[in-house]
Amino acid sequence: MTINRRKFLGAALASTTAGIAFGTPGIVSAAASKETFNLKMTNAYPPGSPFYVQGPGSPTDFCQKVGEMSGGRLNISHFAAGELIPALEGFNAVAQGTVEMNAANAYFWAGKIPAAQFFTTVPFGLNTQGMMSWLYHGGGLKLWHELYEPYGLIAFPMGNTGVQMTGWFRDPIETVSDLNGLKMRIPGLAGKVYSELGVSVRLLPGGEIFPALERGVIDAAEFVGPYQDRRLGLHKAAKNYYTTGWHEPTNVTELLINKKVWDSLPKDLQMIIQMAAQASVLESLAWSEANNADALRDLVENEGVIAKPLPAPIVSRLKEVTSDTLSTMANSDEQIKKVYDSFMAFKDKHSSWASLSEKPLLNL
Repeated sequence: MTINRRKFLGAALASTTAGIAFGTPGIVSAAASKETFNLKMTNAYPPGSPFYVQGPGSPTDFCQKVGEMSGGRLNISHFAAGELIPALEGFNAVAQGTVEMNAANAYFWAGKIPAAQFFTTVPFGLNTQGMMSWLYHGGGLKLWHELYEPYGLIAFPMGNTGVQMTGWFRDPIETVSDLNGLKMRIPGLAGKVYSELGVSVRLLPGGEIFPALERGVIDAAEFVGPYQDRRLGLHKAAKNYYTTGWHEPTNVTELLINKKVWDSLPKDLQMIIQMAAQASVLESLAWSEANNADALRDLVENEGVIAKPLPAPIVSRLKEVTSDTLSTMANSDEQIKKVYDSFMAFKDKHSSWASLSEKPLLNL
């Protein structure tokens, strides 16, 4: 009995000791899963901006989603343009580790990475359905990550406005020659196209567009669509509103993240960020679609706005110049060519499907 009791006690002690020793990793793992992360996100758009800063599917909404989905383990403090850094300094701030995240559009970084523009929108390019399909299932997101890797960054789609309007013009545009000498706020690849037709292209943050248009510093401006354009008051500075969305058939909001910070996050938090970003894409697009029709009607019926498509000859010429511009860019830069070839190959495939599915439906 004594020997058996001693053996029992010894075995129990050994078992307990082993349990403590081998259980330690589990305890540490459980503790690690409770670790909290506090990050900062800056934004290229001014305080209060619907879609780009606040509201359904906006960056602040994204931050709230992440906090709730993570049970408070990942907290992101959001700062609109000018609250922490200037509007268009997000790329540098995230790359340098000044902040961990930034919300903007990839085409704002064209001066650093010309190929980045393809991840916001391409003139006469993919529509929203096609763009998101290319990014998630056509290799686009992988290319985006490859492009940013040398800068220590990673990016994901975090919003989409859908098709945007050509913009606001102080004077009517009736022929291609009317574009020559025009001063216009227009970002991205469309700016390059316009410049080939004599337009003096200006890149201005959203908060600076109305005063520049009102004072005549610029003659025309493109921003987003009826709801957000009305909020900026652009209809008070110009009455000619052209609706042809040739330049931005879609528009992707970019979630930019410092790669070291991203790699430091547990896999479940990385997945939460990606799923919250995808949810924001859907919600922001739905919000835009739900609000633009009423806003456009109000602008036309109550604000004296003249809304109409660009004349067909102008659109035709813009399409020709777009094709030449994109081809020239692709032939001059290996990075651009890699992205361009992928984008255009997917567009050809998607367009053949859309011509049999979406186009007939829209013409019913």
